[in-house]
Amino acid sequence: MSPLRRADDDDDNAEAPSPAPARASCEVGVRCHRCGDRFANHDALESHHHSRHAVTELVEGDSSRKVVEIICKAGWAKTENALGRIERVVKVHNAERSVARFEEFREAVKGKAARLSKKHPRCLADGNELLRFHATTLACSLGAGDSSTLCTSGSCSVCRIIRHGFSATREIKDGVGVFTTSTSKRALECIAGDGDGDEAANAGVRKALLVCRVVAGRIHRPLENLQEVAAQPGFDSVAGKVGAYASIEELYLLNPRALLPCFVVICKP
Repeated sequence: MSPLRRADDDDDNAEAPSPAPARASCEVGVRCHRCGDRFANHDALESHHHSRHAVTELVEGDSSRKVVEIICKAGWAKTENALGRIERVVKVHNAERSVARFEEFREAVKGKAARLSKKHPRCLADGNELLRFHATTLACSLGAGDSSTLCTSGSCSVCRIIRHGFSATREIKDGVGVFTTSTSKRALECIAGDGDGDEAANAGVRKALLVCRVVAGRIHRPLENLQEVAAQPGFDSVAGKVGAYASIEELYLLNPRALLPCFVVICKP
């Protein structure tokens, strides 16, 4: 189990309040596993979750925050103050539907790998799950002041992604897939290169990093023309830039369901 998965599980176990006592079997609807409130249907439950339990700020010294900080420091030179760029770190409590969508995609990737004549052990085991960064922007005070609510601003990409998942149109880069990086430094360089920096600052929007679990599946080697991957079925992602020791610095996920955000690292203005 990766440090991220372990921190994720430990944090949920530590923060989730004790479930409410089971009520009479005649009760209808669905119950929130975090507070015990009941709702008429899953749509109402999900709306409640996003307004009451979506995120939790991780204070300095928190074990999960320490793991995230270690992950964020990778790829930065010792002379660069990577942690000095962080204003706040929040943990994402994904709604049940979001987790189910991610797990269903993983099972589909594993099933597809099992039918191949050439076996890929990582794909068979866990869908070739990786830890990746996705840089985007935040337009609210997510997680500040013990707030657990997602905003509804159309300019807040972080809250939209947590609420609805990655978009097959908005997050697609270079006409290929959702762009991710292996390091926080590369992610921030890419969002700056997209020309969002000055415009975002003027609009009161800041940069943020989503630390995501990613089902990479079968990874296609880098292509001179990335769009060519569409003509080569059977792959779940395509490598962009490859670094030292064949490490995949940039990875495009061909299906937005392949990503599940776990933490948000909010950068200082």
